[in-house]
Amino acid sequence: MKSEMQDLPRPAASLSWPFPDKPGSGDGFDLARRLRHAIWVYDIDRCRVVLANAAALHLWKASSEAELAARDLSKDMSTTVANRLKQYQAGFEESDATFSELWTLYPHGEPVSVDVIYTGYRLPDGRVAMMCEATGIAEDTPETLRSAEALLHTDVMISLFAASGRELYMNPAARNTWRSESTHLSDIFVDPHDLECILRDVELNGDARRVVRIKTDAGLAWHDMSLKSCRDAATGEPATLVTSIDVSELKRARDRAAYLADKDQLTGCYNRSYLQRHLDALGREDRGAPIALLYLDLDKFKQTNDRYGHDAGDKLLVETAQRIMTCLTDADLLARIGGDEFIVLLFGADSSSELNDRIDRIRDAVCQPISYKTVMIEVTTSIGVARLPVDDLDCEKYVRHADIALYESKRLGRNRWSLFTDDMGRIAGERLRTEEELASAFRLGEIVLHVQPCVDLVSGQVVSAEVLARWLHPKRGLLLPVDFIGVCEETGLIEALDHFVLEQGCALAKLWKKAGLNIGLSLNVSPRQFLDDGFMSALALHARDPDFVPGSIQLEITESVLAEDQDQVAGRLRKMTTLGYRIAVDDFGTGYSNLAYISKFPISCIKIDKSFTETIPDSVPVIRLIQRLAEEIGAHTVAEGIEDTAALETLSQIGCRQIQGNYFSAPIPVTDIREAVRRIERRIATAASGR
Repeated sequence: MKSEMQDLPRPAASLSWPFPDKPGSGDGFDLARRLRHAIWVYDIDRCRVVLANAAALHLWKASSEAELAARDLSKDMSTTVANRLKQYQAGFEESDATFSELWTLYPHGEPVSVDVIYTGYRLPDGRVAMMCEATGIAEDTPETLRSAEALLHTDVMISLFAASGRELYMNPAARNTWRSESTHLSDIFVDPHDLECILRDVELNGDARRVVRIKTDAGLAWHDMSLKSCRDAATGEPATLVTSIDVSELKRARDRAAYLADKDQLTGCYNRSYLQRHLDALGREDRGAPIALLYLDLDKFKQTNDRYGHDAGDKLLVETAQRIMTCLTDADLLARIGGDEFIVLLFGADSSSELNDRIDRIRDAVCQPISYKTVMIEVTTSIGVARLPVDDLDCEKYVRHADIALYESKRLGRNRWSLFTDDMGRIAGERLRTEEELASAFRLGEIVLHVQPCVDLVSGQVVSAEVLARWLHPKRGLLLPVDFIGVCEETGLIEALDHFVLEQGCALAKLWKKAGLNIGLSLNVSPRQFLDDGFMSALALHARDPDFVPGSIQLEITESVLAEDQDQVAGRLRKMTTLGYRIAVDDFGTGYSNLAYISKFPISCIKIDKSFTETIPDSVPVIRLIQRLAEEIGAHTVAEGIEDTAALETLSQIGCRQIQGNYFSAPIPVTDIREAVRRIERRIATAASGR
């Protein structure tokens, strides 16, 4: 405390200093020995009293200087007191400062509160000690003494500044933060604007509180500062009381939490939550230029996860984000909104050519192979693009537009980008209506089964029928799978459709057997359904039904299924045949099945795809090869898509016995099967009798 501030309220302190060595003498202390008030010299470095007059000995309840020096009181010295003494010493050396405070001494453990003036004292060896002059015993109440003691020991930084900003007082915690003896209020703040704002609040309201960045002797920090307008108790002049708490760790923790709340943890780019707030903010702004919004996802990302594992998928996502970032400016924004989906906001692409170039750069950057362990993973992306005009603030609408354009890119074959058009919006609206109507179609009984008979040309009989799903739409009439299967796959309703066909097909097979119809049923099985353990469980459940006839149901799998893990596929097929189901390969010749494994699969039927039967006679050699392959593995063939007599006669001549197609019957409701069988068999018999 500076000398001119001696009349300020002064904190009490607990001093208990050890004196292990014999005290020496100091020049100029003889006069002090003659004074009636207590004076002693304290060696701050060695923590001992080195000189004391008679009054000081009386105050300390010591019989002699030697006895006082011999006391070992360091055990009771608090860290706060030790730090305060070092602050005094620094003040003595830097500016020959003088301090005046209320301290509490503990001679023989009994508290004595004394007003003391501290000045620097040069010891014979050149070190700076502290000369202590007791001006009188304090008469303050216990409450006052305790509050002064608390002010000394608290970690809260408490300071008093004059109206000019000049420092008037700092408690030990504050002095430990700002060690300079001439701290000005303006010296504390990193940003002068913070000081201006907080002082303006004090002037208006009498107090203010704000978390600000400040300068300390240890570097920059964040402090929670409270300022109150008051008066200097010593002079009565206007002053400002400053209470400060270091909240740097809390601020860093909150900043980190805010960062994590806005960032995608895997890729480090922004997340959906931040993007939503950003779009909301854009919707309130008067934008000066259009913005391009890109909705991007990775083609066949699920297959990468399934084939190489989630570590490979994660690496692909991280690499994708980094590649996109290299194509963006500081004004642009990238967010991962879930799975393999990203949204990019491009600013400043005013012309169509510039926008096209920027999108092409992003797509080219993403579509580069990624090395993972010993393999190179091919990467392609589909992108939907929407432009946000300056005069439309509905940003969410353009996210939907970009999503619609992304769907168009996928529909066109993937690995491309599409710009949203009004026609896309119209088609998307129709698809959305279809989705909403389809969700209730199962509940309302609008999904029904039709069957298409399969004819044996030699016996002239209908031997089986393929089950096909139809939608009896209340307004649009009978819809074929091409009109709604895509929507089912997109919405997850495909599982409900697969379940419906299996349940209804198995029930129909039992019904026909009871009715004396000796006709087998073929049920189509999707690749997704084939690998589903729930599907296997359902097959086993139906097979245990007493009315189940082994061999009455044929499961048609696509050739693409055979191209997967052959051992896994063979195992599942054997389980199905063990349960009593027959296996057919649908659309054979259009996929990439491994012919070396065909003989290992328990296949009873190969269905020749209509792409071959529609190109007769050019495709006859291929059809003969398929027939020969079927004979070698003990299976029979069924030619699909037969529409005319010429194709029928050619197939009959080359030995293809079983025929399915509109030549004999288009798909019909299941209730019409008896009439269809009679009509078909009558037609065959008539044709045979005429030959």
